[in-house]
Amino acid sequence: MKTLLIITAALEAATGLALSLVPDVVVSVLLGTAHDEPAATTVSRVAGAALLAVALACWLARHNGRALVIAMLLYNSATVVVLAHAGLGLGLSGIGLWPAVGLHTALAVWCVACLSKQRVRPQHSSTQTG
Repeated sequence: MKTLLIITAALEAATGLALSLVPDVVVSVLLGTAHDEPAATTVSRVAGAALLAVALACWLARHNGRALVIAMLLYNSATVVVLAHAGLGLGLSGIGLWPAVGLHTALAVWCVACLSKQRVRPQHSSTQTG
């Protein structure tokens, strides 16, 4: 789980930095178009999915360490849906679109694998304070 979170952090930091510094380049690479209405909407939806994931992580982190992986599962799954819709439904396609869909699909599957692995481990109860 630790490796998943480290790799995810690096990938998302790079993407976030690129979106902050050169958003038109990212939109062009992902969607093969200039920053127009459908592309702006698509990128906004991905950002919205990320914000939902952050919100979910904050909520779930109150009680256990699985929260970040659960939130990243939401983020990666939503990103696959939004980007696939951009390609299939809106007809947008840049050189990076389908690799991004594949990467987020793989990360979502990895999240599920980590969560499944965690669930089968017996939990030890201990006295908790607070």
